[in-house]
Amino acid sequence: MDFLLLAASLALLLTAANYFVEGISAIAESLGVPKLVIGMTVVAFGTSTPELVINTMSAAQGSTDLAFGNIVGACLVNVGVVLAVTAMMAPLRVESSLITRELPMLTVAVVAIVVLGSDQFLDGAAGSLWTRTDGLMLLLLFGIFLYYTTMGAIGAPRSDAFLTDVREEAARTTPRPLWVQLAYTLGGLAGVSFGADWTVDFAVQIARGMGVSEAVIGLTIISVGTTLPELATCILAARRGDADLALGNIVGSNLFNLLCIGGMVSVIRPIPIPAAGQVDLIVMAFLSIVLLPLALRGRHVISRMEGAFLLVVYLGFLAWRLEEAARAH
Repeated sequence: MDFLLLAASLALLLTAANYFVEGISAIAESLGVPKLVIGMTVVAFGTSTPELVINTMSAAQGSTDLAFGNIVGACLVNVGVVLAVTAMMAPLRVESSLITRELPMLTVAVVAIVVLGSDQFLDGAAGSLWTRTDGLMLLLLFGIFLYYTTMGAIGAPRSDAFLTDVREEAARTTPRPLWVQLAYTLGGLAGVSFGADWTVDFAVQIARGMGVSEAVIGLTIISVGTTLPELATCILAARRGDADLALGNIVGSNLFNLLCIGGMVSVIRPIPIPAAGQVDLIVMAFLSIVLLPLALRGRHVISRMEGAFLLVVYLGFLAWRLEEAARAH
């Protein structure tokens, strides 16, 4: 029963997040904010709204293991499932802007979040922790990335994959009466709040009922559920011949998860790295960092075989993680 209620909560959360992003984007446009800026700040990261709300609420309620699992797990699923499946459907051509801008920044973000979560090994501390100071550092890095990318958008070529995705998403917003914009925004916000609250509650109940850690639930069920928008977006892009845009969408989403969500959650409440969390971080770092050398190989294409490799690595990690959880239980 808890699984059905969790699925219903996730469905409410995802639907409400879509309406919330659409409403707030329309309000921003009616206030005279340029569409490109709306795209860079709201639309481009709109699919990460469920993760943002779930993790901030988890941290506020003290479910820090769930927040950790979802932040790391969402990045793992984005690369190991969403990107991998998209590449297996259609090889991904990597634009030069991704190689020079987003992928290096993702590498910096991954290294930063792994190092900040390695107090036990680097300082000999009793345990590792993402502190509030660490969170502020992550938010600063996110601000630098956002500023650099937005400034780079001025005069950027139309072939820029990441910015093309932003422009197309922003262009899809349609003018609506103010009362409709407000209704979308407020209704979406209410739905997101209730959906996230129920999702956290049912996830914690499932973890306790199964005798597994909240981190495992966050890494698996919640991560897969909250990354469904990215999966749907990328599969549709691949089917209409725009699979190349999927990489920019996934890299942008992971940057938002690690820097913005990771930063905000850590500022709300310091996040202890749970048992086996270091392994989770290392596998997430590997899958993220390996994208750059894969993109640099040959003709700057992530092939079907390389997509299959990413999927196998993720499934191997998932099998090991679930086996460890079962053994601990």
